[in-house]
Parts: sequence; C-alpha cells; structure tokens
Amino acid sequence: MGRSALASVRVVLALGFGVAVLFGTVAIWRSARAIRSATEEVQSEREFEFVVRPLPPAVDNGFEPVSSPQVFQQAAVFQDHLYICGPAGLAEFDSAGSFLRQYAAGIELPGSPLVALAPAVLADSHEAELVLATAKDGILAFNGRSFRQILPAVADARAITAILPVASGHLLLGTKKRGVLVYDGKKITELHPTLDRVYVTALAGNESDLWVGTLTRGVLHFHAGATENFGEAEGLPDPQVESLAISGDDAYVGTADGVGVFRAGRFSRVLAPGILATALLANASELYVGSEDQGVIVIPLQGRHPNPNLGPEPQFAEVHQLFALSDVVFAVARNGLYRMNPHGFGWQRTLNATSGVLTDRNISALGADATGRLWVGYFDRGLDLLNSDKNRAIHVEDEHVFCVNRIFLDSKTGAIDVATANGLVRFNEGGAEEQVLTRADGLIADHVTDIVAYGDGLALSTPAGLTFLDASGARSMYAFQGLVNNHVYALGASGDELIAGTLGGLSVLNKGDVTANYTTTTSNLKHNWITAVVPVDSGWMVGTYGAGVLGLDLSGSFHSFEIATGTFEVNPNSMLVTANHVFAGTLEQGLYVYDRHTGRWSVIREGLPSPNVTALAVADGFIYVGTDNGLVRIPEQKLHS
Repeated sequence: MGRSALASVRVVLALGFGVAVLFGTVAIWRSARAIRSATEEVQSEREFEFVVRPLPPAVDNGFEPVSSPQVFQQAAVFQDHLYICGPAGLAEFDSAGSFLRQYAAGIELPGSPLVALAPAVLADSHEAELVLATAKDGILAFNGRSFRQILPAVADARAITAILPVASGHLLLGTKKRGVLVYDGKKITELHPTLDRVYVTALAGNESDLWVGTLTRGVLHFHAGATENFGEAEGLPDPQVESLAISGDDAYVGTADGVGVFRAGRFSRVLAPGILATALLANASELYVGSEDQGVIVIPLQGRHPNPNLGPEPQFAEVHQLFALSDVVFAVARNGLYRMNPHGFGWQRTLNATSGVLTDRNISALGADATGRLWVGYFDRGLDLLNSDKNRAIHVEDEHVFCVNRIFLDSKTGAIDVATANGLVRFNEGGAEEQVLTRADGLIADHVTDIVAYGDGLALSTPAGLTFLDASGARSMYAFQGLVNNHVYALGASGDELIAGTLGGLSVLNKGDVTANYTTTTSNLKHNWITAVVPVDSGWMVGTYGAGVLGLDLSGSFHSFEIATGTFEVNPNSMLVTANHVFAGTLEQGLYVYDRHTGRWSVIREGLPSPNVTALAVADGFIYVGTDNGLVRIPEQKLHS
C-alpha cells in the first residue's frame, strides 16, 4: 500500500473516530438532558408553587353574619394569651380568661374554617408566630399584630387537615389529598413519596420519625427513610384514625373503635375498645382519651391490664383536643374549654363557646314564609324557624326533620313544605308540623330532593323519579315513562312547563308529559349532571355539576355565559331569582351574581364564611346566603348598586 493510500486510510479512520466521538458526545448530552428533565419533572410534581403575603385588612363589603354557634376546635397559649380556633375564626382571651377579640372567618380572616393552631418559629421568620391551619386557604401565621398567609397555588395543597411544627423551623402539613407536605421557608414539597396521596387526619413526631393518621389506611410510621403501614390486619382496632399521641417510645393511635398502642414502633395492644377516640394525651402514668360522646376517659398505664376510669356521666361531648399546661390537663370540646379539677376529681368548665341564634353552621336549605320568618335547614340538625328580627329561633328536629334538602313556601295555602331525606314534611302557617308523607303515602321514594308548585298541586323530585301531588292524590313517573334519568335533583316550573334536572340530563314536561330530553349527546348541553333549574325571563338558567351555569332558550338550545359557565359545580338547588338578579351558589367557588339589567355575571367570595355556598333565600330586601360554615345576609340594593 502506498503512502497516499495509507494517508487516506488514516484520514478515514480519524474522521470515523471523530464522528463516533461526536455521536457519543451527543448521546451522552441527550441522556444527561433526559435525566435532568426527568429529575426536574419529578421534582416539579413533588414541589408546589406558593405565595407568602400579608393578609389584607378587613373591608366591610355589606355582609352581616347571622349568629351561629362558635364551636371550639383547638386551643394554644401564645404571648401569654389563650387563642381558640374553630369554624367561626380565631378567639383571643387574656391570661384571666376574659374575651379580648374575635378574628372572624370571611371578615378579618379568609372564608375558611380554622382546623388547627400551634405556636412556632418558622424558618422564614425571625419571631415566634401562632400558626393556623385553614380547611381551604392554606396557612396563616400571626405574630400578635398582623397575619401573613402561606398560600399554595394548587387547591389540594391548600386543604390542610393537620399541622406539626418541628425543631428545624420546618412545618409539616397534613392534607386531604396530597398526604404530608413540608414547608421549609423557601419551598413546599412532599415529605416523602410513600406519604403522598393519602387523606391525613393527624400528625405526631418529627421529620425523621413521624406517625401519620389517615382516614382509611390506618396509621403510617415514617422512619429511617421508609414507611410502614399498620391497619386492622396488623392489630389496629379500626382503619379510621382520629388522633395521635407520643410518650417516650410509646405511640398511641386513637381510632373510631379504640386506641392502638405501639411500643418501639411495634404494635402492642388495644386500649378503650369501642371508644371513638377523637383526642389523646399521654404521660408516663396515664392516657387521657377524649371521645365523641363519653367525655374524657382516664386510663392508668401501670400494671399489665389497665382499666379505664369511666367515671360519672360525661359533662361534655365531641372532645377535639387534650393538652397540659403546668401539670393541669385541659380539654377542648365543641361547646367549651374544660380543665381537670385538682387531684383529678371531675372537670370544670373554664370557657363557654358562644351558642348563637342558629343551631348549627352547616346549612343545606333556606326559605322565607309570608310572615317574614326565615326557615333554615341543616345538613344533619333539622331546621330553625327565625323570627322576623332574626334574634330568636325555634328548633325542629326529629326522625323525619333531620337532613333537609329544600324548603318551599306554598303561596296558595301559606304552608311550608320541607323536603328531607326521610320524606316530605308539611308545616302550617303557624310553623307547626302537620303531616309527613313517605313511600307509604304514595311517594316514589322517601328521599325528596326538590319541590315546586305545578298544575293544581306540587311536583316532587327524588332519586327514583318524580311524584305529583294534587287533590286526586299521588302519581309518579320515572325513566320508563320517558324521564331521561330516574335520579332527579332539581325542578323548575313556569306555567304548564316543568323542567326536571337529573343525573343524566334534562327533561322537559308539558302538562305532566315528557316532551323533550336533553343530554350532551343529543344537544349542546355541556354536562349531564343538572343540579338547579330556574325560569328567567322567557327562558331558563340551568346549574350543572361540572360546567357552571348555562342558559336554555325556547328553541331548546343551550348557551354559555362569559363568567358563569366553566369547570365548576353549582350546588344542588342553590339558585335564586329576584327582580334584579339571579344568584348561583357553588362548591368552593363562592357566589355567582347575574345582573338582569346589564346581563353580566360577577363573583363574590369576600365576606362569605365559606366559598361553599349551599343555599339562598330572599326576605325583607335581604339576600340570605347559606354556606357549610354559617349564614350571612346582605341588602340586595347594595349588590345592585
């Protein structure tokens, strides 16, 4: 081979080697980029964007609260003052127990119940603060003068269920859907992948040795970088964990059916079997167990078979927290703060929760009668009849008047019809219960979801179809007679026309017969689940569970609204029409208001005790707004202006 040929071969080899190196470099670069991208993607999934901002001062936007029970949830001492939080907000007391001030949910604080509080010095603060967990609006930190808010961008990370400050300045956050998160002053991340996607009910321990109570998966024990799961199969009396306590090497897990005891991380035994243990406090010699309906049970821990000291009949129920100050044990119950008397003989009430005019805070229905009384229905506490001054109420609660879905004024008779999960209950003009109608009386189902005046009587919606009541008696119809779906949530009536909103679409009836059905496949309806229907002008407005509010015209065509149509839920029968407005109550998105003069929608969130608006009514020029956290009212004229 000649020199020229040899040189050519060398050139070719050199080029080949260079190309190989180039391809190798490109491959390594691409691989590194892919790894970096995957790492960043995983990190982004584990990290949550958030803002830290001062809480703006309260602004009077016209909403007035109607007095509801205070409800104590948790208590803590901060700067020598006692603070008690709950659904109504934060109450401050001096060292002598005298009330100083209230920071109300929806006014001074975000419209969200407070679920927990604890003093701490967080990593991004140079002073002690009272850290407050909200059910829907992230974390609040109070330095005694002002509040700041730590607000994750993702709703799942804002729904806090438990908090645990640790010595490092980090704050552990229990959530409903995203498990355990940690705030280190600079970022919010998952504490560990094994603690993700669980509904957290309680936290105890620290970052490296953490006990996590869950709603359905028992207790999780995170330590040495790994997680162990203890459920019924491992000895826990129930998978629903309500409370946690740690004393030395022992961990106590309060469940819906007793307390599981763990020694050095291993299951040991069950104490207080059958007790719904809502709160725990442990020391070397005793375990205090707060319960749902048996007060506080004291269990001596000495001896092989400790027996609980049940004592006399409990003086209080719904114990939410147990804590000790200077060897004095305190119990935070729904209706007040209690302390153990000297030598452990009985409990003494230290503070009372304000009772309020209303019986409960979780409102499910509203209505007004001809005398100006406001009727307030509750999710699970019957109903209240408020006098015209709204300062006194008569409470009605029995086996039928319990879970209230709808309150309807029959303008022809002056009677009030109340739709409940246990039948239709009819009250006379004086507010006395007159009649209960169930399946035995001809209804197609006991569970009545809505009522409207139709024809010469009433139309009732149920999960099994429709029932019509008039002088001739009761008759029913369901899918076999043409309804688009049996599960009817909402009704709207105008003249001979009746609109039935169901789980599977919307049915139009004329004089009692189905004339048209609308679904997402047969029309431009955006969502089949219909929750509310109201007549507006010559058409209808339709509330849906997933597409907001839609308009329906006489031709059967649906149309969207610029603001009110979107991926949100209108609560069942939470729509109201007045001469000037249409109102729609939503699930966690506040109150939507339509101005009938301008044809525009707006959204109200400020001033509400919760963004979950569940019921609406108009009386004496006021719009009453019921939520899952209380009742407020506002002059309608103020909204119009």
